[in-house]
Formats: sequence, C-alpha cells, structure tokens
Amino acid sequence: MLEKEIEKRVCEHAKEMKILSYKFVSPGHIGVPDRIFITPKGYTFFIEFKRNGGKTTPMQNREIARIRATGVQVHIVDDVNQGVGFINGVMEFECAR
Repeated sequence: MLEKEIEKRVCEHAKEMKILSYKFVSPGHIGVPDRIFITPKGYTFFIEFKRNGGKTTPMQNREIARIRATGVQVHIVDDVNQGVGFINGVMEFECAR
C-alpha cells in the first residue's frame, strides 16, 4: 500500500478518536516526521509514514533521533493496522490517566 493511503486511513481513524492531526513541515529541516498528533488531553507524538516495507532515510533517522532525545515519541508506521493499533493504544493509555 502507498504511503499516502496509509497516512490517510490512520489520520481518519485519529480524527474519529478526537485526536488532532497536522501535516508537519519545518522549513530548513529536511527529514522531519510526516505528522504531529495531539490527543484530547494534550499528549503529543509524531508519526513518520512509509509504504509497506519502506525504510527511513539517514536524514529522517537523524531528525527522529533529535526529537526522541527530547522525550517526545516518534513512531514509524508502514501499515494501516499498525497505525490504527498505535492510535488505539495511545487512547487506552490516555483514558487510564
């Protein structure tokens, strides 16, 4: 499945779960993750979408490592079920807080 279709479906699910999803673009920083997500209680995370079996580039790996070093989660998703499962897990965690 193509990256854009995976991204679209996962973002649709996030919207159903009342999670905000924004396309993330940072001028001057190549390799930033595709999307930033913000849950109703303010938990924020990034997702880098890839086509099925796709791999991150060295520039993406560098930016992901920089973001993770701040304590913010970045997930790499290459399958709709993986992305939906992650979103569901975040919401379960949030409901337990």
